[in-house]
Amino acid sequence: MSKILVTGGLGYIGSHTVVELQNSGYEVVIIDNLSNSSLEVIKGITNITNKKPLFEKLELRNKLEVESFFKKYQDISGIIHFAASKAVGESVENPLLYYENNLNTLIYLLQECKKNEINNFIFSSSCTVYGEPDSLPINESAPVKKATSPYGNTKQISEEIIQDTCSVTNLKSIALRYFNPIGAHDSTEIGELPLGVPQNLIPFITQTAVGLREELSVFGDDYSTPDGSCIRDYIHVVDLAKAHVVAMQRLLGNEGDSNFEVFNIGTGRGSSVLEVVKAFEKVTEQKLNYKIVDRRAGDVISVYADTKKANEVLGWKSEKSMEDSLLSSWRWEQKIRNLK
Repeated sequence: MSKILVTGGLGYIGSHTVVELQNSGYEVVIIDNLSNSSLEVIKGITNITNKKPLFEKLELRNKLEVESFFKKYQDISGIIHFAASKAVGESVENPLLYYENNLNTLIYLLQECKKNEINNFIFSSSCTVYGEPDSLPINESAPVKKATSPYGNTKQISEEIIQDTCSVTNLKSIALRYFNPIGAHDSTEIGELPLGVPQNLIPFITQTAVGLREELSVFGDDYSTPDGSCIRDYIHVVDLAKAHVVAMQRLLGNEGDSNFEVFNIGTGRGSSVLEVVKAFEKVTEQKLNYKIVDRRAGDVISVYADTKKANEVLGWKSEKSMEDSLLSSWRWEQKIRNLK
């Protein structure tokens, strides 16, 4: 079977994707700098799949390290690129870090793709490329608007870099624009484990419920939504991981309609922050301590996906519910805090 490189493969989405790739028969090599992940994740992947992935600790911002990696591994058939900084708020505060980390790493990888004739590339993109949408749900033909944060801008620029590269090389690429990944693997062997204060809603909810955080901050209740809080499309991370496998199969099978394709990966349903809080309380029977605070810079009001293209062209669709996602997140939190 083909060997697939997964950058950021010990991270949240990356690790779940490695599991699905290995379960589908692919050989996987992971690159990760461990800046927001742990070597313990390898043990979790191995326990689920009964196969240990290859691993290289590597700093993708170091061009020489990237070049030496591809000299060592000359049989890679495809790349799934997750490694990037991803917090909207942090990107507003430290834009240069985001431009360096998210753009330079991509460029170095694409240079090696060209040099080594690796022609199958999946990019971890984001619904942030759409900015504040004109209409909902958002489909892939919606305009890419001026980004509301440096993080979102790096995703837009990255897609442009990849598309320009595809136009003058043999590279075939799929950008998966996904919405808000949540949940954990049902085995509780892997899940979302942010280092430091969580930047995403669900781990902050579970850490608050378990007593690690004093309270959850809900950023604004005065938006133009039914309950005043922001609306997002929350997708189970295992469903999201499976989308990467079918996208890689499409590339390897040379089935694309063009050499650069984009697909929305979400559920097609929007849920507000306060709806998620109430759903968590209901499914786990845990009362959450939360308060409404000021809006957060860079936040879009409402975003959820039109997933028709992914459903029909990729033959993929989300299967797990919000309740599945929240319960798996809670079980994962309990396990890592030794409460089960």
